[in-house]
Formats: sequence, structure tokens, C-alpha cells
Amino acid sequence: MEAQYWWIIGGVLFVLLNTAAGLIWLERRVLALWQDRYGPNRAGPFGILIVLADTLKLFFKEDWIPPFADKVVFVFAPAVVVASVLMAFAVVPFGPGIVVADMNIGLLFFLAMSSLGVYSIVLGGWASNNKYALLGAMRGASQMISYEVFMGLALMGTVILSGTFNLGQIVEAQRGMWYIFPQLLGFLIFFIAGIAETHRLPFDIPEAESELVAGFHSEYSGMKFGMFFIGEYLGITLISSMIVTLYFGGWLGPAFLPGVIWFVLKTFVFIIVFILLRASMPRPRYDQLMEYGWKVLFPLSLLNLLGTAAIKLFIDK
Repeated sequence: MEAQYWWIIGGVLFVLLNTAAGLIWLERRVLALWQDRYGPNRAGPFGILIVLADTLKLFFKEDWIPPFADKVVFVFAPAVVVASVLMAFAVVPFGPGIVVADMNIGLLFFLAMSSLGVYSIVLGGWASNNKYALLGAMRGASQMISYEVFMGLALMGTVILSGTFNLGQIVEAQRGMWYIFPQLLGFLIFFIAGIAETHRLPFDIPEAESELVAGFHSEYSGMKFGMFFIGEYLGITLISSMIVTLYFGGWLGPAFLPGVIWFVLKTFVFIIVFILLRASMPRPRYDQLMEYGWKVLFPLSLLNLLGTAAIKLFIDK
């Protein structure tokens, strides 16, 4: 039993880290298709060896630490984002019995781990001792902390319907009907908050090139920059996995495919949606993003929570 447990941990780590690398190639190819251009097509078949080329480039770049930076915090910050996202994956059920930690408070653990990612941005921007980096860090902190509120409130609808914080049990509770139907509003709020949490376009305001050079990671190079990059792609995968788990029945699907395959297929659909958003949506102003969150998403998430609770009480009478 213990050997099987270690196989699951090793398998999850291997698949996730390779997925993060593979998404670099996938994003470039999908964006090229969407924008009617070629994309990477020289290094290997369909340009797939561009991932290896990028990795080697990052490894051999000068690992420079600015003399004016806080060196310890500067080095520590990129590791936080990768570690926090990987920890959050511990509670995601990829299939029946395929989960690293089957916790009764799995959903709360996911929220706790995903919220730690804000430390990476704040520490990286502050330790750089650079005004652009600090501005990006402050933007990132307020954006991520604000949208975590809406994300948490949106999830509570699925908790009310299933009666549990255990992600495996939430999936099992969807055998009769996926929660996307009774929780459509909650799904939309969670999806928008997920884009803001991963600071992807159109909500990539902490690293807006036209305003902040590269935002919180302006001073980073080599594998330290690569860690931020990997953390971003792991974050996309995590949010896509959680959307599938909470609203689209997780591993549930017709019996002609194993549950794990259904989970992977559903997750990749949402990863593609994340990528296509980058190609099609303009970036809002920072004040517009915060106003949209607190004036629109916050009231809607409360409305969804109260409405779900009232309907559940009425049905259970």
C-alpha cells in the first residue's frame, strides 16, 4: 500500500512538471493557429523540441542577482509559487483512488495553498528593490487577495449541494448531474477569479509589459525566471483541474474510457480556453479590474451562495 502511495506521488509530479513544459509548446502552437501564422516549426517535428531549447537556454543564462536586491528573499521567492501550486495538487482526485491526499477538508486546503502564491509575487517584487517590480507586486497582491474572496464564495455553492469539502466525494455527488447546471453562476465567477489568480491575459496586470517592463519579475533571469514561468503554467493546470472536479464531474464519463482519461481530456479543454483568451481579449485598466471584482463579482457570488442555500433548504424540507 505504501509503495502504491509513493508511485502516485511520483506519477503526479512527473506528469505535472512535464505538462508545464509541454504547455509552452502547446500555447505557441494554439496561438499561431488562432492568429493564422506558423508558430514553432523548426526544432523537431511540429517544433516540439522548442521546449528543450527553451529549457537549455534558461539553464545556461547568467544567474544574475542584482547587487541592490535582498539576496535571500530574491532567491526564495520563485520557489514559493511552484511549491504552493504543487501542494495544492495533492488534494485533486485524478481518478477513483488516484489522489495524493484524500482529505476531508480538501477544498479548504486548495484555497489555502493557492493563496500562498501571492507571497511569491510580493516577495519577488519587494526583494528586487526596483520600482517597476514593486508596483507589479503591489498590483499582484491586491488582485490575487481580492479575487480569492470571490473564488472562495463561488465554491461554497458546490459545498452546499454536496455537503462535503472532500473533492472525491464532490465528484461522486455529481453522478446524477454535473454541478455546471445548478451552479452556472458559481462556475462563471470561479472561472473569472481563476484567470485573475493565475494573472493570465486579460488579467496579467502585475506584469503588464507596456506599463511595468515585466512587473514583479523584471530583475529575474535564468532558472529563477523559469520558476515563475513554470508556476504560471502549473497554476493554469490547477485551475482547469479544479473546474473539472467541481463543475464537470471530475473523472466521471462514459465507460468506454478510463476515468483518468476523461479527467485529462476535460482539463485540457479548459487549458485551451485559457490560451485562447490570451489571443483574443484586451487588458483592462487596473482600476477597472478591481472595480469589476468588488462591484460585480462580489455581489453575484453572495447572491449565488444565498440562492443555493435557500433552494437547498426548500428542497430538503
